[in-house]
Amino acid sequence: MERKDETKNKKGYKGMGVAFEGYPEISGEEIRAALDFGCRQILHVLPGFTDKFKHAFSTKGFYPPVENRDWTCGFWTGEIWLAYEHCGDERLRHAGEVQVHDFLNRIDNKISVDHHDMGFLYSPSCVAAYKLIGSQEGREAALKAADQLVSRFQPIGEFIQAWGPMNAPENYRLIIDCLLNLPLLYWASQETGEGRYREIAEKHIHTAVANVVREDYSTWHTFFFDMKTGAPDHGATCQGYRDGSAWARGQAWGVYGLALAYKYTGRKEYVDLFRNVTEYFLTHLPQDLVPYWDLEFSEGCDEPRDSSSASIAVCGMLEMCKYLEPEEAVHYRKVAGRIMKSVYDNYAVKDFETSNGLVLHATYSKRSPYNTCNHGGVDECNIWGEYFFMEAVTRMSWDWVLYW
Repeated sequence: MERKDETKNKKGYKGMGVAFEGYPEISGEEIRAALDFGCRQILHVLPGFTDKFKHAFSTKGFYPPVENRDWTCGFWTGEIWLAYEHCGDERLRHAGEVQVHDFLNRIDNKISVDHHDMGFLYSPSCVAAYKLIGSQEGREAALKAADQLVSRFQPIGEFIQAWGPMNAPENYRLIIDCLLNLPLLYWASQETGEGRYREIAEKHIHTAVANVVREDYSTWHTFFFDMKTGAPDHGATCQGYRDGSAWARGQAWGVYGLALAYKYTGRKEYVDLFRNVTEYFLTHLPQDLVPYWDLEFSEGCDEPRDSSSASIAVCGMLEMCKYLEPEEAVHYRKVAGRIMKSVYDNYAVKDFETSNGLVLHATYSKRSPYNTCNHGGVDECNIWGEYFFMEAVTRMSWDWVLYW
């Protein structure tokens, strides 16, 4: 099957770019089947994952239960709420409420919250609970999480620091993932009427996109600033293959993050950035449209895939479709449908015996000779991958009110 590529110039992409013409789109029947199985699988494992959470990644296809400590736990609760929206089973609502109470306890007692991942933790869990069932515990927990997130804002440089002690030069950086944490702040501003949350979110967006997007529209995973002046210093990777490569999940965070940046700010320049960052992602996909863990790798190599990046990018494209002219929106919907067809056919779990997750062949963190990450979750399920898979097919099913 041939790809339809438009010519790329130094300043970006012309027209609507890669379309993957000739590839089939996921059908309505397959979307329903994906959601139906997702609900069955979640209900099947729920007895072991109501008072506990799924680990960030599986081991040989099966997640162990863990306490609510990691940055990833909110995705499991988000899956439960997505399943509840689809099938309405009260067992799912009960489990979601149990976990929301746990998230309130976590933020009240400051358990593993000294980082920027408050949005990943509290938007798909507690904001979702408040939006869906009016949970007051969810609202309280999410507002406290928003306060925790703004506490990491660095006025010198105008960004939310990702990790580590706030006074350490080696930690004076942001990472591209944080674009998905910022909707928590927009929600908090809307909910409380306090502009400080929105103001910090917009300062961070501006700083982030000005620095993490490279000239060719690939992206840095992390970007450092001078602690004394706030001046941009240098980009680096933690989980990508090397500093100059494009970590697949980071590029996907850029796709979705820019769509959300436009949703909340209305700044037209974010639309063009979205087009170009998305096009870089699409032009670096292998033939089955699911990326290797780093976009440096091409067709035929033996590196592992990262199916989670495909689902994240699809969600970003589907979100941006709301704000584009009809012809361009149709283009991105078709691309999204073609990617999801491959994810569904080749990566989605379809029986209880294969896995207790939903999507295989994801990569959490692969060590290379050039990066600094811990090695783990390679060619496994990962929890955000199955959450965004569920979100993607939900978006394809109805006019979904997003948790972000």
